[in-house]
Amino acid sequence: MKRLLIIALLISTAVFAQKPERSGPPPAGPIPVFFMPPIKHFTLANGLPVVLLEKHQVPLVQINLMVFSGAVDDPADKPGLASMVASMLTDGAGSRDALAFADAVDFLGASLVGTAGLHTSALSLHTPVAKLDSALALLADALLHPAFAPAELERHRKERLTTLLSWRDEAQAQASALFSRTLYGQGHPYGRLSIGDERAIRSITTDDLKQFHGKYFRPNNATLVIVGDVTLLEMRTKLEQLLASWSRGTVPQATLPAVEQVQKRTVEIVDKPGAPQTEIRIGCIGVPRATDDYYALVVMNTILGGSFSSRLNTNLREVHQYSYGAWSSFQFRKFAGPFDAAASVHTAKTDSSLIEFMKELNGILKPVSQQEVDRAKNFVALGFPADFQTVEDLAAKIEDMVMYNLPDGYYNSYTRNVLAVTKEDVERVAKKYLNPEKMAVVLVGDRKTIEAPVRALKLGQVTILTVDDVLGKAPVMEAQK
Repeated sequence: MKRLLIIALLISTAVFAQKPERSGPPPAGPIPVFFMPPIKHFTLANGLPVVLLEKHQVPLVQINLMVFSGAVDDPADKPGLASMVASMLTDGAGSRDALAFADAVDFLGASLVGTAGLHTSALSLHTPVAKLDSALALLADALLHPAFAPAELERHRKERLTTLLSWRDEAQAQASALFSRTLYGQGHPYGRLSIGDERAIRSITTDDLKQFHGKYFRPNNATLVIVGDVTLLEMRTKLEQLLASWSRGTVPQATLPAVEQVQKRTVEIVDKPGAPQTEIRIGCIGVPRATDDYYALVVMNTILGGSFSSRLNTNLREVHQYSYGAWSSFQFRKFAGPFDAAASVHTAKTDSSLIEFMKELNGILKPVSQQEVDRAKNFVALGFPADFQTVEDLAAKIEDMVMYNLPDGYYNSYTRNVLAVTKEDVERVAKKYLNPEKMAVVLVGDRKTIEAPVRALKLGQVTILTVDDVLGKAPVMEAQK
């Protein structure tokens, strides 16, 4: 035994004595092959399309009801109505008030939430299979018989007014709000505050909620996505019984005003006295999700600012230490969403940071190396399967397929399409969609410190704004009156 211990000690000492290989990074592993399980489709008698993916590894179910109406359908004088409707769907329904409804959901070990985006509203249920019948009954109540109680509306109203008040201290919220408004204007849903302004928040009534719900929450304006430990036959039977009374209706289609691309570079500074950092947004109107250049744009943006090792983050964080992080993104939507490059930077380095931003935005228009393109493609491809780990992840991906009319096998070829992007593709889309001379620049920071250095850069016409110009006057809460 003693001899064996000595031999083991000698072997371990020899192993640890070896010098680690540090001449370069370890090679990337093989690109994983991803195949999404088969997707099944059926339609209920009331016309509701259902998309189902069976996943029997765990006894859980994710059910997402997508309604194809959202902020774009808000009345012009009541922005935020769609999100108010969605957020109140679970604040009491059927015979239960808000507290009783929440208790019923919690008792099942489930979650049931309503949300709204620009083009869709959703009612999302996550439940153990053992409690599926009871959970589905709650979902049906929230969908068909929401209470929209006046007391709950007042609670949400105060929460939103409080949020508007808190945003006055949050540079990120101010920068995002102004950047969207600058690109799209206040008359476009993409340019408005998602929760509405003070006037709209105060004006929403329970009748407004009921009318919006009755007009847009119809089976012919929705799709139900189901992922989990269930079968098509059992779900069809359960849903036909629960949703038999949900009837079709005539649903108006929203028309969005035309938008004009940024024509010249402008600079807007929102004064935030004493701010230790400046919030930066630089960008323009991008492209819709349906663009043929989607994969090339994903790879190009990964190089520019879509990963930790991107050019922007390496420059502003690693090389210059101006920021904890810098990034860029194309927000792909039904219609052309924004492209933006952003960071929070040290106030005294605002002008220096802008110089580096412009350096990278101009640099991506020049030829890129094949090594950089390959690294970006591998980054996207290797990380892709991680987006499909849970029933919630799968349901969200299917929602995207439904929203953008993607074929059932779309994700099975996603990695292959990313790897097919060429160096020439990256260079082409950069030149096609990015022009640093025609971008809006939004800065939220200490005007006293940053204005003169920023003006000296001569990036474009400079406009000075206050927080009131961006968010309106501070709401006066009841306790303050």
